[in-house]
Amino acid sequence: MAQSPRSVGRRLVGRIGRSRLAIFLAILGPGLISAASDNDAGGITTWSVIGARYGYSMLWLLLLITPILAVTQEMGARMGAVTGKGLAALIREKFSLKVTAFAMLALLVANFGTTVAEFSGVASAFSLAHIPPWLAVPPVAAGVWLLVTRGNYRKVERVFLALTAVYVAYFVAGLLAKPDWGAAVHGTIVPKAQLNSLWLLTAIAAIGTTITPWGQFFIQAYIVDKRISIRDYVYTKVEVFIGAVFTDAIDLFIVLACAATLYKTGIVVETAQDAARALAPLAGRAASLLFGFGLLNVSILGASILPLTTAYAVCEAFGFESGLDKKWDEAPAFNGLLSAFILVPALVAIIPRLPLVKVMLLSQDVNGILLPIILIYVLKIINDPKVMGEHVNGRIYNTIAWAFSVALIGLSVTLVASPFVF
Repeated sequence: MAQSPRSVGRRLVGRIGRSRLAIFLAILGPGLISAASDNDAGGITTWSVIGARYGYSMLWLLLLITPILAVTQEMGARMGAVTGKGLAALIREKFSLKVTAFAMLALLVANFGTTVAEFSGVASAFSLAHIPPWLAVPPVAAGVWLLVTRGNYRKVERVFLALTAVYVAYFVAGLLAKPDWGAAVHGTIVPKAQLNSLWLLTAIAAIGTTITPWGQFFIQAYIVDKRISIRDYVYTKVEVFIGAVFTDAIDLFIVLACAATLYKTGIVVETAQDAARALAPLAGRAASLLFGFGLLNVSILGASILPLTTAYAVCEAFGFESGLDKKWDEAPAFNGLLSAFILVPALVAIIPRLPLVKVMLLSQDVNGILLPIILIYVLKIINDPKVMGEHVNGRIYNTIAWAFSVALIGLSVTLVASPFVF
């Protein structure tokens, strides 16, 4: 029996739709994982402190940060898809060896402090169950090491995606806290700033924990390792934008949870661990457990990704073999650096009476100060037709990225000058 053109057309459209979905699912990972991993232990702590200390009044920063996060992550992903090279390798090719060495030194310092913060987050999460850091951190560090050095690329990616899905705990915790939605909307659309050192430091930390220097290296290395070509890049671009919105929505609900409970009752906290404890009598045991579980989850994800980012970047910068599917004898520098960046920060995190909060917040501020330097490298490379061909930045992208870099530099200068001016 002859089929009508309409029925044939419907089946053809259905097949095309399914094939596009299959392609999207096949390349799923870089955008979501890269953006979500910015919400690490330091990030959760920073946004928890913001909610507890400033209520809803700093939510407008999230509205500002989200499109910038999308633009910066997309630039890194596009460079990886077009060139097949990581950011560190492109910096080495475009600039001098001295510039490359400076970029790597800055990244090493920032990443080390941030990785210590991740294992500090692990310690903080387990302390909610009265398990001491020396007992909790080593097994987690061993598990992270086994995952990233013994698992192949596909297995590691599946674990990362599963950890990303657990961020939903913060959405639930935020809803259980019963926030004031009117005040939240007002704080989102009406900017309010304070000209004092503490507020400026907090703002830089918020930016530095959401849009990170290491995030630029990670997403590009991830694209290269996953072998995503410019032909299929449109799907990755969509995923990058989804990841940016998802990430900052998590931050929104963290602020909502803390503003609706801790800020409202005048409880001052310094850590996400303190926030989880304080939520119990105010929003219920479920909200407290979800907050603590989320902290453990993000800490493990960050403790896995930061060492990976560091190993990728340094090996690309100096021409060493790298890759998750490479064995020890094939990539000794990559695997050695990866192992060291798990072991040493884990040991530092269990030092008795170490000021973990200061380590976390300082690492975010270092990220915020170093970020414009890395973005300037990115903008120089991505606007070079010799490197990117027809895929150079458009005017809108350049305007957003340059304006953000200049503004962040201005914030950093203001922070340095604030003790003498304000």
